[in-house]
Amino acid sequence: MNYYELASFIVYFLLVLCVGVYFFLKSRGSGEKEYFLGGRNMGGVVSALSAGASDMSAWVLMGLPGSICLYGLGQVWISIGLLIGTVCAWLFVAPKLRRFAILADDAITIPQFFSNRFKTKNPFLRVTCAVIFVIAYCIYAASSINACGELFTTVMPGSDRKLVMLILAVIIVVYTFLGGYNAVCWTDFFQGVLMLLALMLVPILALIILRTTGTVGGATVTTPENYYNLLSSGKLDWKSVSDILTGLGWGLGYFGMPHILIRYMGIKSEKEMRKSQIVGIGWFVLIVAFATMVGLVAHEYLGDAVNKGNNTLVFINMVRSIFGVGALALIGGVLLSAIIAAAMSTCDSQLLASSSSFSSDIYKTVIKKNTSDKEMLWVGRIAVIIITIVAVLIALFGSNDIMQLVSAAWSIFGAAFGPAMLLCLFWKRFNYVGAVTGIITGFLVSVLYMVLFNFEYYGFTSLIYNTNLYEIVPGFIIGLLASVATTLLTKPPHEDIVKLFESVKTFKED
Repeated sequence: MNYYELASFIVYFLLVLCVGVYFFLKSRGSGEKEYFLGGRNMGGVVSALSAGASDMSAWVLMGLPGSICLYGLGQVWISIGLLIGTVCAWLFVAPKLRRFAILADDAITIPQFFSNRFKTKNPFLRVTCAVIFVIAYCIYAASSINACGELFTTVMPGSDRKLVMLILAVIIVVYTFLGGYNAVCWTDFFQGVLMLLALMLVPILALIILRTTGTVGGATVTTPENYYNLLSSGKLDWKSVSDILTGLGWGLGYFGMPHILIRYMGIKSEKEMRKSQIVGIGWFVLIVAFATMVGLVAHEYLGDAVNKGNNTLVFINMVRSIFGVGALALIGGVLLSAIIAAAMSTCDSQLLASSSSFSSDIYKTVIKKNTSDKEMLWVGRIAVIIITIVAVLIALFGSNDIMQLVSAAWSIFGAAFGPAMLLCLFWKRFNYVGAVTGIITGFLVSVLYMVLFNFEYYGFTSLIYNTNLYEIVPGFIIGLLASVATTLLTKPPHEDIVKLFESVKTFKED
């Protein structure tokens, strides 16, 4: 066991816990809006990096570089799709959603925004959204907890994977439980900086070593055919087309990802929004560019030692190769903490978004309508604990495939809520029935397509045929068509709803 690396991890954990305690003490006596949305007073730079860090889970340091290292540039379409998606979300969705949420009775959750958008008291839409949120977030949080266990069992040989996952889950719960939105955003901010520094430094140093000493241990390097070809099969066949559609399909997830959309709603002003757009897009470009670079450099640096069984560990192995001796391991520990940062920054955001939705959209809407702000805070905090327990159980006894868990949750959110969010923001004719139909249809198509065509788990495969096409693509398209068709076949929205939509165009800050 490398005690220098362990010391770096411990210092990192203490820092994030201190952030949670600080905001707990600072916000005592504040209401639910402060806990769940930071009082809608978050600065642009912090919001941007928080949105990015909560989006880029551990897969950007483990899954993406590993896939590119092993299979080549044909895997970069996920990065391209995500880049297009995040740019469109920041430029077109973020500013309008923030203004719309304020005008829609100051909505603090996505389900609340949907209901307020249509000025309805019917709880069905809010409850439906909240149930889907909790299901998907349990799966998503499990992937983050899994990534933490993967890291520790790799860099700390002999450590108990299950015990590590439990300890890290407790740490995440503590600072989220105490500090709420402010603690989550600020820890995500520092985690975003750490992730970027790690991804920039490691491939540059590895390239310098390659120039001077060659591969690690003189390993041989075999470059597969079409490795540097953006068409994974080397030609425009279904394999290449499905890879492109799948990669671009990942970008659709941004329009329905609650923990990212909430960041847009929490920015304190139009001026800060512009800062967020610049910083958020710039940070993302650097992150995906250097994650791709890590994979390509690892192919040359680690050579044929990389195979399908260990390709998710290429970043870890490169760090340990460069900073694995003596006190240098302190630096290595800090860089490896970037993986924990990526996992934790996603997990804390997921827990907060799902707990806020449960307390505001289920508890207050259905169980106890006349609840106080103080009771709402404690319901939300208890929900954080319960959802974490479920996520830990999935991580302990479910799939260990980090990318599989992430893709399942991402698809559910994107297919269910992406079409409804875009239509809410940009189509005046859109109505309540269309939103309900589209959300349920997108959710069901995404899940059914995964089970019937893309399912691989513990030896079980798809019930029909593996199409190699990510389920978010048919889920999003069919959900969108269902929303539009149902809207056109039913009554147009009431005049008050149309006025609310129009008022967003002339919105001005106080």
